[in-house]
Amino acid sequence: MATILSARNQDIFKAVVELHIETAGPVSSQAVTRRLPLKLSPATVRNVMAELEANGLIHAPHTSAGRIPTDVGYQFYVNALLHNHGLSREEQQQLRDHYLLRGLGMDEALQRASRVLSELSCYTGMVMAPSFSQTIFRHIDFHALPGGRVLVILVSESGIVENRVISVEEPVRQAELDQAANYLNTTLSGLSMAEAQMRILQQMVEEKTRVDVLVRRALRLSREALKDELGSQVFIEGTTQMLEQPEFADLETMKRLLRAFEQKSLLVALLDRSRKTGGTQVCFGSDSGIAELSGCSLITASFTSGRGATGTIGIIGPVRMPYAHVIPLVDCSARLISQMLKTK
Repeated sequence: MATILSARNQDIFKAVVELHIETAGPVSSQAVTRRLPLKLSPATVRNVMAELEANGLIHAPHTSAGRIPTDVGYQFYVNALLHNHGLSREEQQQLRDHYLLRGLGMDEALQRASRVLSELSCYTGMVMAPSFSQTIFRHIDFHALPGGRVLVILVSESGIVENRVISVEEPVRQAELDQAANYLNTTLSGLSMAEAQMRILQQMVEEKTRVDVLVRRALRLSREALKDELGSQVFIEGTTQMLEQPEFADLETMKRLLRAFEQKSLLVALLDRSRKTGGTQVCFGSDSGIAELSGCSLITASFTSGRGATGTIGIIGPVRMPYAHVIPLVDCSARLISQMLKTK
């Protein structure tokens, strides 16, 4: 954004943003005058606020005399005016104490991380596990179910577990399923899930000329188990924290927000977009492309779980959230989660 403000106008605009973050209401010129250490008259402040409104940085939400920052205004504030000093050593140690992930399975650790993000920010915490197709194959198990179905349990090297049920054309005894699993665990060990899929397809072509029933059965079962997209899990904590914010107090807005949290596929797409971009990202208001998240901002950062598998953490809050606190919280959390998962 090419907006350039004088030092005085920057101070007034920052005062409007910070007062809006604190109060959630429209900010008057008198409130800005009281906030500033500068000796400016309310009339001067009103004139500057008129300029800021003309630049699209603030607007009047109703017919009131007060103004609030626009999404564009908040974006300008974060990108141009916010000085991110990070967390102090004391704050970083407090954060480490919260992330007690050792001894937990991957799913439990990521659920815990989303809860910590919510508790420390007072907003909604989200963690997207690394995409299963990124991870390294460790183990597969088959368990016979009634009605010609088989439960498949896939386990990655990083500890992510995915369960799915497949249908089989002919009855299969548990002993035969165990033999198939043993063959696959030997054949696919050390491959990424994507490489495992390719290996299975290649071997199926080769096995057409062979008569080994065990191998054919193992390959057919694994093809069924892996034929669908191996997606990412999303852990969400603290949705009620958002509902306590004044912006979401009315029933319709509350319903809209809850719908967004229920549509995990949309959240996965949003978090995956952040993962591909890398670094710490801030998505303001309608930039998310999800209508239900209008009025919200999402701050994200990527973490790694070893062997190159990448996931994403994030905090969703109102657009007026205190970015000076939440951005370093997300950034430091991502680094701590990466460190702790690599030692698991």
